[in-house]
Amino acid sequence: MKILFSLFIFISVVFANDATIEVIKKANTLPSIVVEDASISYDDTFRLRFFKTLVADLNVISIFNVDRHHRIANFNDVDVLVENKDMNYVLRYKMFEDENAALNVQVKLLEKNDEVFVKNYRVAKRDIFMFVSHAIAYDINEFMGQAPVTWMKRKVIFSRIIAPKKSEIVIVDYTLAYQHTILKGGFNIFPKWANKAQTAFYYTALDMPKPTLKYVNIKTGKLENVISSDGMMICSDVSVDGKTLLLTMARTGQPDIYSFNTLTKKYKRLTRYSGIDVNGQFMNKNQIVFISSRLGYPNVFTKHLDTNEVEQMVYYGRSNVSCSAHGNYVVYAARESSNAFSKNTFNLHLISTKTDFIRRLTATGINQFPRFSKDGDAIIFIKNYKGQSAIGIIRLNYNKNYLFPLKHGRIQSMDW
Repeated sequence: MKILFSLFIFISVVFANDATIEVIKKANTLPSIVVEDASISYDDTFRLRFFKTLVADLNVISIFNVDRHHRIANFNDVDVLVENKDMNYVLRYKMFEDENAALNVQVKLLEKNDEVFVKNYRVAKRDIFMFVSHAIAYDINEFMGQAPVTWMKRKVIFSRIIAPKKSEIVIVDYTLAYQHTILKGGFNIFPKWANKAQTAFYYTALDMPKPTLKYVNIKTGKLENVISSDGMMICSDVSVDGKTLLLTMARTGQPDIYSFNTLTKKYKRLTRYSGIDVNGQFMNKNQIVFISSRLGYPNVFTKHLDTNEVEQMVYYGRSNVSCSAHGNYVVYAARESSNAFSKNTFNLHLISTKTDFIRRLTATGINQFPRFSKDGDAIIFIKNYKGQSAIGIIRLNYNKNYLFPLKHGRIQSMDW
């Protein structure tokens, strides 16, 4: 079925009956919250780092107007600080180090001086403090009756270019506060989580005789060669059960999309086109979405695996280069400028298979490699702007975008 799209000018939109329909929300309708620091251990630098991370997490859950002032309080005081008496909520926490050098955080949420939520957190090492902050924000969001933000607890994996034909694969939290380089040496790109538990991942090694897909078990450190191909070898998606991969391979000279069974180690060609078919993504068990040059330029198509029917998905944009799918929604990157003397602009757009609307999600820079969260609540993407890479988070329910810049290197690709 041919779908006609109308471009909305505004970026601010929210899930109602459809995620692509524009609804404006006013920030002043949100309840206010302020954070009081009652920590008794650690130096001022670390205490401020934790405070800023927690404030950022509270902002990202997008259900409060968050006050950014760092104020010191006593954890057992009955009343909130005078400066905070007009706030709807006060989140007070106490960090302290126990006899095992573990980080402990006691938290209480106050509403008009009444304790409405209390919880304690503990991690063995303070250098993973950001995951405590994410857990606090997650629990507060749940207490407030909002849809789960499970994606806050998930890790992001990306390939960072550090020199010509040299890269690192890094595991981070979504804010980049935590960074663990898990693979060094060589030219390794396109990492992809192998399972929901994030205990293993795939990546493409380009310093082999042929581009080779490799599998890494994070817990055991075991490294396996999965499959090689001349020209191109990329794992673009993994099925929910982890048993089927979507691969882009150029076994016949031009790239096509293949499925790969991780149990039998057999592959099946899914697209047959004399041009370019890449970046296959599962929409459901019997349907994929992918990028193809069938129109003479990159665009988004869908293929029904049981009928082999191929259908154009996007009618806006002349160079739509990457995409991700979740249920009836597809997010894709489209080039919106053609400048021979400077960098072009690539913006993200959201479409639905059930409506004829299109929603623009970004406005400036080069925005690429969008990925839906597992629940479809958020989109993560890479933003390159003025020579700096950043991870971006789009909260589809709340009309908000957040950026977390990378201090050095350039993000090549990532997965959530």
